[in-house]
Amino acid sequence: MELSVAAAQELTPPGRRLAPGGIGGPRPAAVIGRDPRASGEFLEAAVVAGLASSGVDVLRLGVLPTPGVAYLTRALAADFGVVISASHNPAEDNGIKFFGPGGVKLPDAVEDAIEARLRAGQPFAPRDSGFGRVSEATAEHERYLDHLLATLGGASGRPLAGLKLVVDCAHGAAYSIAPRVLRRAGADVITIGVEPDGLNINRGCGSTALGALSKAVIEHGADAGIAYDGDADRCLAVDGDGELLDGDQILTILATELKDEGKLAGDGVVVTVMSNQGFHLAMREAGVTVIETPVGDKHVSAAMRDSGYQLGGEQSGHIIMLEHATTGDGVLTSLHLLAAVNRRGLTMAEAARMMRKYPQLLVHVPGDGSRLGQNRLAAAVSRAESQLGGDGRVLVRPSGTEPKIRLMVQARDAVLAEQIIGQLADEVRLALAEN
Repeated sequence: MELSVAAAQELTPPGRRLAPGGIGGPRPAAVIGRDPRASGEFLEAAVVAGLASSGVDVLRLGVLPTPGVAYLTRALAADFGVVISASHNPAEDNGIKFFGPGGVKLPDAVEDAIEARLRAGQPFAPRDSGFGRVSEATAEHERYLDHLLATLGGASGRPLAGLKLVVDCAHGAAYSIAPRVLRRAGADVITIGVEPDGLNINRGCGSTALGALSKAVIEHGADAGIAYDGDADRCLAVDGDGELLDGDQILTILATELKDEGKLAGDGVVVTVMSNQGFHLAMREAGVTVIETPVGDKHVSAAMRDSGYQLGGEQSGHIIMLEHATTGDGVLTSLHLLAAVNRRGLTMAEAARMMRKYPQLLVHVPGDGSRLGQNRLAAAVSRAESQLGGDGRVLVRPSGTEPKIRLMVQARDAVLAEQIIGQLADEVRLALAEN
């Protein structure tokens, strides 16, 4: 409750003018949505209580994907939006995320200011206009669904006609809306992971555990499978043989389709330093410029806005299509991926071959990244790159969340990749031991 009070104080300071055409009334307004975790029910109650006690009107959206909350924050001209979700994490975890006006993620400085207010323990006080009121707004789900379909060129079209799909909703926030929107787009949809009980979100299903989806696709003779994570801000796919398409392959298909249609803004795309070398080669052949950022969707989004590009994303399947959304949207991504494949008359496996995926190995070495000897490390990376001969990628970076150094090697040959990453891991361990 204290966090939502601090957020209300920072995001709607006294005297702030409300957005024209907004929800209406004399008070600021916020929308709030969540995924199906059991803890989300009482966290939502606490957040709503804090907001309303601070004089903010609250529209409860119920269970809805994170990008749906972002979209409705903008569509309803709310002052801010709140999502209660821990995304792809297990059910025992949970978190609270805020969107600013227009449904965009908050700048770091604003998040820091909210945290400072929280630590200061400033008491809540209703506005001159009184306490906020709470209302249900689950009917607004249809507005989000209509928006998704409209991005394909009209809600009445059936661009997925003829496709037989298995869709894994991870017992998460997309369990209802994703199958409905895919069916309305014309697909024959078989569902798994659509029975949330508050405790089974992401458990052996969804984009972090694709085994169940691959098995179901093969058993049902489906053309493809789509998997979302718990809050549906990302998606991955499998082809008719149950083989994975990761975010780089999905981006390749989307970027190529948009480029061929003359709709790829700036003829460019933004990815992170973890992107596959095969993606870069595919984009070079397609005449698409690639910008790289540090790992994290906020870096991708910032670079997209700075460059004027409309498409970007990560290997994890967190794809951002700024023309249609302010954040990653798994359901939106899956619609455009499937529509592109269907328009080209390809199978998903054929579409995946638009990018040759280089073998990629990841190793995590325990240790404090600040203790790495940079000269020795730079020499080790240089030697690794020389062994690759310009046909691969090497990355060494401290983890942003754990005391580990993350190593990545991509090479045309899997044996070479294994050899190089073993040598690199040894060099990192020695560098840590010397400092």
